[in-house]
Amino acid sequence: MQFVPIDTPKPVSKIGLGTWQFGSKEWGYGADYERRAADIVRRALDLGITLFDTAELYGFGRSERILGAALGDDRDKVVVASKIFPVLPVAPVVQQRAVASAARLGVRRLDLYQVHQANPVVADTTTMRGMRVLQDVGLVDEVGVSNYRLRRWEFAEAALGRRVLSNQVRYSLVDREPEDALIPYAERAGRIVIAYSPLAQGFLSGRYDPKHPPSGPVRRANPYFLPENLERGAPLIDTLRQVADAHDATPSQIALAYLIRHPNVVAIPGASGVEQVERNAAAAEIDLTDDQYAALGHAAGRFRPVTGLAAAPRLIRARLRRK
Repeated sequence: MQFVPIDTPKPVSKIGLGTWQFGSKEWGYGADYERRAADIVRRALDLGITLFDTAELYGFGRSERILGAALGDDRDKVVVASKIFPVLPVAPVVQQRAVASAARLGVRRLDLYQVHQANPVVADTTTMRGMRVLQDVGLVDEVGVSNYRLRRWEFAEAALGRRVLSNQVRYSLVDREPEDALIPYAERAGRIVIAYSPLAQGFLSGRYDPKHPPSGPVRRANPYFLPENLERGAPLIDTLRQVADAHDATPSQIALAYLIRHPNVVAIPGASGVEQVERNAAAAEIDLTDDQYAALGHAAGRFRPVTGLAAAPRLIRARLRRK
């Protein structure tokens, strides 16, 4: 397993494990997924994955409980990351929520505690005051943010008075905005960009096409899975398959390898089973050539999906057709 070249108390693996699915029925993984979740975590540990990301919002705390129980005595050996949902992220609330997350995870210290979303009303000044207290008392090691633009990330760091180690953002071959400012900043400043939804919820896996759309409410609500977008994305998927064939890999592995080619980027895909976490971990060993990297970027740049307000009526029609 490869690791981020940054000085941290524990090594941060380039491929982590995202656990939104743990305890969250909306993914449609079935009643036995909680047992499989424990198997996934144990296999991830065997493969050298050291970053495990969760949040108090995932399953309303169930993800944290499942992850903590699955890690067991290995909790102190890995980077356990959680996030506060910032409904009212003033300093006392930040401190209370961190204590609650640590208790659910069964840890004495949160290795990385992140603000899940920038609050449009509450300034980071008070949020980071709470984070600083948590660091001072030893409950939190590193502080992170999520879904922050560069200016607010820098402001949060100034408010904390210490490094804000990471910014967890949506980043994949079809969501490449972090390449404009966030990733260059991370490389300059010695910070980390954590890519969530690195496979665009499976859009980049090559499993789906207009005749074979995904099931489950999460993916059905994603405009990328509209038949029109699945058709528009076919050239990108074809490019992924071509590069994958050259490496005896899968399209998903190539999509992950594209992201973590940046030295300061970590990807945290989820996994529906042990086999998937094995494939995800193996992506860290794929070394794309410059030409392959450029071809993927070019194909991604040509993908023009229907999103936003234009996608809304199409999503409604698609939902009605499924009923």
